[in-house]
Amino acid sequence: MASVEAEAISAEVVPVETGKGLKLTPEEQELITSAVRRAEQQTNAEIVPMIVTRSGLYRDVQYRTGVLVALVVLALLLTTEPLWLPWGWSAANAVWLLMAVILGYGGGTWLGKWPPVIRLMTSRERMNQKVMWRAERAFAQHALAQTRESTGVLIMLSILERFIYVLPDRSLVDKVPPARWREVVQAGIQHLHEGQIVVGLCDAIQACGALLAEVCPSRPGDNPNELPDHVIQEP
Repeated sequence: MASVEAEAISAEVVPVETGKGLKLTPEEQELITSAVRRAEQQTNAEIVPMIVTRSGLYRDVQYRTGVLVALVVLALLLTTEPLWLPWGWSAANAVWLLMAVILGYGGGTWLGKWPPVIRLMTSRERMNQKVMWRAERAFAQHALAQTRESTGVLIMLSILERFIYVLPDRSLVDKVPPARWREVVQAGIQHLHEGQIVVGLCDAIQACGALLAEVCPSRPGDNPNELPDHVIQEP
């Protein structure tokens, strides 16, 4: 099994509310299934599309955002001390100050759960690694590594990170250079930029089928459907 470098979808132009996931209608699911079936008619490989809400929990973002907001609250209160503490310090004032900082931390940890904040506070490299690990785990869990000729290909869209990740099995790694897999990703991103998630995924599947037809063409009478054609959806 080998991974292919993921490509990010522009955060400004993909209006997907991450955290709530993506609810596909039966018609949209059938469009993706039909795209897989058409693509696999050209090749002996197996294409599995997958949509996940997120590839990582990023709990550290909640803690870091909480600390940041708490420090901002503390700094604001200390720099504006004459406005809210004109008669000097007392034990009660110290308690109110501590409570304000604690509330600031709590509010910050809540903000740290928001997808825009997670993307802002997390590096592209870390998100790329999280998506890669999620794809590799899904590859094993959904038996893509068990095709008879090791020709499974996972096309995974991770919504929170706004990444498409293409993961081919080992027999395809030497046959297809990474640049060709990135073309598959780019085919999907063109419509994802417009918020057309299903159309973008179908385009990536079509491009993947055309690529696989070159290196692993279909053999008449010997092209079993080894893996399900429907899109896998997970949190």
